[in-house]
Amino acid sequence: MAHNAQAPMIVAIDVGTSKVVCMVGQVNVAEQSLEIIGVGSRPSRGMRKGVVVNIDETMGAIKAAVGEAELMADCSIHSAYIGIAGSHIGGRNASAVVATRDGEVSQNDIERVVDAAKSGSNPVDQRILHVLPQEFLVDNQGDVRNPLGMAGVRLEGHIHMVTCSANAAQNLEKCVHGCDLDIDDLILEQLASSYAVLTEDEKELGVCLIDIGGGTTDIAVFVNGAIRHTAVIPIAGDQVTNDIAMALRTPTPAADDIKTRYACVVPQLVDPEQTISVPGMGDRPARTMARQTLAAVVEPRYEELFSLVQAELDRSGYADHLAAGVVMTGGSARIEGSVQLAESIFHLPVRIGMPQSLKLGGMEEYLQNPIYATGIGLLMYGKQRVLASGVTKSRQRPAATQGFGDMVGKVKSWFATNF
Repeated sequence: MAHNAQAPMIVAIDVGTSKVVCMVGQVNVAEQSLEIIGVGSRPSRGMRKGVVVNIDETMGAIKAAVGEAELMADCSIHSAYIGIAGSHIGGRNASAVVATRDGEVSQNDIERVVDAAKSGSNPVDQRILHVLPQEFLVDNQGDVRNPLGMAGVRLEGHIHMVTCSANAAQNLEKCVHGCDLDIDDLILEQLASSYAVLTEDEKELGVCLIDIGGGTTDIAVFVNGAIRHTAVIPIAGDQVTNDIAMALRTPTPAADDIKTRYACVVPQLVDPEQTISVPGMGDRPARTMARQTLAAVVEPRYEELFSLVQAELDRSGYADHLAAGVVMTGGSARIEGSVQLAESIFHLPVRIGMPQSLKLGGMEEYLQNPIYATGIGLLMYGKQRVLASGVTKSRQRPAATQGFGDMVGKVKSWFATNF
């Protein structure tokens, strides 16, 4: 892919349980736009439920994905925004009050109230990942998004604080640094996905984002334009694959392929006459099976998952504030019938969230897919950081010039391998 050597490039790495995805984006500062110019993807074998369990295998997957992205983007990658997930993630709301110094809210006052709100007791093994302002109150005036410069003597701040296991974060960082990469920032994966698939109107009205990955299902609730609740449920696509492998007595890779191609979570949507071929274990021959049998295996797991999400929403207190409904994203959200089943459980409108609002460098057919929501969201998060900081130079470096024919061949080869 051709790129402008003068424009800043940013890199995102989504280190997921089932797949590591590396994306290279180029920021057009004048137009405030982002274009994806390189993608690399490799199976992830060193992660379980979003947590590193094998450093060497995780490093190998990251290096391979980064290498693919470098070839496609024709650059050398030195740093990246990294997504983090897992059941070790925690979230809580907090608030604090301070007196303004001169009868007018200054930047220092805002920083003091945020610091006071996040200063509550945190377990020693937890690290603060994000401090996300929700709203401020100046004297008796509430629902203030940016109080800077407002007259008042009392400033109250409300925040949502996200924490993660210090050890889990250190292991992920060790894998990235072991690949000779610096970390621009660690970002909560469902927060990153929200940049790619949610609209500002949805965040204002109230929406629940459900990111169904391989190892975990990540939840983020937005109301009045701010994040109000985050949670992680340790059930996701890998459990569905295991259910299929056990019930149909087929190897796990075959079960994953069957899930992707034929699974449906509502048996009534399946033609009773339709059949599928199920590979046997070892040297046993393949068997023919009704597709409705597969749907009967998959349906209970998705019912369990959506019921756990509903219970989490009830616990959060925001279940009745979701006027914009539910947006599902992630690779395991694509299963046929998932929207219909989710609507029957949540009693809310549900849609599949596709990446939006950026140029996909001619790869629209492939990247308009919820499996890439986190990676694209990480790029969009990075774009905001670049535009806010006024950076005009990239930390990534152009690689040696390659022939156009070579580049076309590499792009074709990548798509042939990954799709």
